[in-house]
Amino acid sequence: MNEEIRAPEIRLIDEKGEQVGIVSVKEALNRAREAGMDLVEIAPQAKPPVCKIIDYGKFAYEQQKREKMQKKKQQVTVLKEIRLHPNTDTHDFEFKARHAAKFIEDGNKVKVSVIFKGRELAYTEIGEELLRKFLDKLSDVAKVEQEPKFEGRAMHAILAPQKGKRKNR
Repeated sequence: MNEEIRAPEIRLIDEKGEQVGIVSVKEALNRAREAGMDLVEIAPQAKPPVCKIIDYGKFAYEQQKREKMQKKKQQVTVLKEIRLHPNTDTHDFEFKARHAAKFIEDGNKVKVSVIFKGRELAYTEIGEELLRKFLDKLSDVAKVEQEPKFEGRAMHAILAPQKGKRKNR
């Protein structure tokens, strides 16, 4: 802005938003001072660079306000994890399914993992069946974002909230 502009010629936009044309930096600075405002480089990559005569303090304040509003409207999704074992009992299964449903209603994604230990690795189909049962149980509130996949000693699937099913908080 102002004296920091290095280009010899610039495309000038005046304080009313009208294009003046290509002028020297000195002439543009004189116009800005006469108006009691600042000369700010808007598009430095353009040939020639585009500069505008504006009140920089007001411009910076409005930009900050815009960024704050965008941040406020931004939705943050967290990945929560639910861990199961092939021998998880029905009560524990129901309890964890309720927790997963609550996480999904809050707008979070849920990673469901079935962890295999020792000899359980020989019976991965039991774990896969349990994972499919879990996915079916939550199919009314969530959609499967990542199908069940076996990695190392665990089988994972990721659930995401369905559009329009989010609880307002």
